[in-house]
Amino acid sequence: MTQQLLVRYDSFDRAAFDGDAENRSNAGVSLLQLWRGSGSHWALFGINDADKARDWLDKTAALGHGPAEHHFLETA
Repeated sequence: MTQQLLVRYDSFDRAAFDGDAENRSNAGVSLLQLWRGSGSHWALFGINDADKARDWLDKTAALGHGPAEHHFLETA
């Protein structure tokens, strides 16, 4: 099964998002798709280690540019 992470950003800073690419990569989190909706952005990431992905989420939240919500998913 493949693990993925779906996140929603209410406040999206593209420069901060792009600047975090190396941190995401080090956490085994890779961007698959990015969507812009009415007032928010959604991103779908592939992950290879859920614990590292959770650590990355905690760090981005502490820095003030983390997602408003997130969901870990597995292919069925």
